[in-house]
Amino acid sequence: MEEERPKITLIPTTADKLVDLLGWLILLALWGLTISHFSTLPDTIPTHFNASGEADGFGSKASIIGLPVIATLLFVGLTVLNRYPHIFNYPTAITEDNALRLYTLATRMLRYLKLVLVLVFGGIEFMTIQHATRKAAGLGAWFLPLTLVLIFIPLIYFVIKSIKEK
Repeated sequence: MEEERPKITLIPTTADKLVDLLGWLILLALWGLTISHFSTLPDTIPTHFNASGEADGFGSKASIIGLPVIATLLFVGLTVLNRYPHIFNYPTAITEDNALRLYTLATRMLRYLKLVLVLVFGGIEFMTIQHATRKAAGLGAWFLPLTLVLIFIPLIYFVIKSIKEK
């Protein structure tokens, strides 16, 4: 039988609220960027980039709507999920003594990941528009390594902190 974990109402800090607000603002900017450039896009735009950041797939300009839709669904879904830290998976057992600290770490990690997610989707959208309007040649070779660093360094940091929590 599954353990019964404490259900705690976390009170976000000012920094937590700012990270959430910044994520929402970037998501809104992503939609604004997409809508404002849609009419100026050619009929065929890049829809996929390889690991070197070069466009290797093309499709209808209507496909430009896919990135903000997916970003919105993921961002909203993770926002809702973040309200239930007691259902997350943790590397250590949750007790009354460590629940507040582990739940706080986990919700901060998700906030950070949501922010990175909208930044990455925004960067892809921006560079797709730049490529489609012939202002750039692709994402650039730096894009994939930077994305991986932005995602995995904090994940490793938060997991290590959670493991050390007794």
